[in-house]
Amino acid sequence: MSPPDVAAARRAAVVFNPVKVDIERLRAAVAAAESASGWAKSLWLETTTDDPGQGQAETAAHAGAALVIAAGGDGTVRASGSALRGTGIPLAIVPAGTGNLLARNLGLDVSSGHLEATITNAFTGVDIAIDVALIQITRPDRSVEDHAFLVMAGLGLDAKMIAHTNPELKRRVGWLAYVGAIGRALVDKEVLRIRYRLDGGEERASRAHTVIVGNCGSLPGNVLLLPDAEVDDGVFDIVTLRPEGFGGWARVWIGIVWENGVLRRNAVGRRLLNLRSRPVRAMRYLRGRQFELLLDRPEEFELDGDEFGLVTGFRARVDPAALVVRVPRS
Repeated sequence: MSPPDVAAARRAAVVFNPVKVDIERLRAAVAAAESASGWAKSLWLETTTDDPGQGQAETAAHAGAALVIAAGGDGTVRASGSALRGTGIPLAIVPAGTGNLLARNLGLDVSSGHLEATITNAFTGVDIAIDVALIQITRPDRSVEDHAFLVMAGLGLDAKMIAHTNPELKRRVGWLAYVGAIGRALVDKEVLRIRYRLDGGEERASRAHTVIVGNCGSLPGNVLLLPDAEVDDGVFDIVTLRPEGFGGWARVWIGIVWENGVLRRNAVGRRLLNLRSRPVRAMRYLRGRQFELLLDRPEEFELDGDEFGLVTGFRARVDPAALVVRVPRS
């Protein structure tokens, strides 16, 4: 059989974080997979501190790439996905971070030991469309910024935990680095006073310790924070947490880890939950396509597990089926 016409072959682009990946192993895996699939040599684009992937993915799109492979952490995936929104160019994920949040929610293998198989799947897999969350955040100086996220946006405990985590410890021990930060955040008794509006409805006032807006709901450690969230359902799932004291936090933790993470994953467990007469008062769930929130003071904010500084509010909306992602055929 004659070799493929390389000049006419499709070309991938690899957007990679040099701090997160084993670059030599990655290059070897991509070279083997692109050759076996009859693709041209890939374009390699390195992320920087100032640009974690959006500019590189835009460069790939302008260069005519038929596939963009994001090799890095959640920030690289978020930035690359933001740039590819609406282009129809598939995004393949090579998980190389601490959380690997979108990869987990897509059911992808997050083990670094399977890099070669992950790269093969990037060239041979199938494409699905997922939602993208668009968000406009307001800073304390009243300036506004537009961003996108693929997994979650959060205020309160969620964001403070990320802001208080030692970056070097996170690099060395991964998700365990958050344990100490969780402890410091849990003793924070300050409550968020919020005003919010869902899908353009009536403005409501509330108090909460944590507010999370999710495009999908799974976290590392079998934590199912948003049990009804789907990455392609066209709506947000929102949770507010307002526990009171240690007992309240214990009840929230049981609800998230045991009820959401274990019982909701099987039919018998779901029936048991349906028999429960009272919902967990400290947890409130909402669903909608648009969500606006105002705070009475600046608070730490996070997008897809990355610290995003202080905000006084935000407006978020869903862009349905706006991003194409590549997943294994199986």
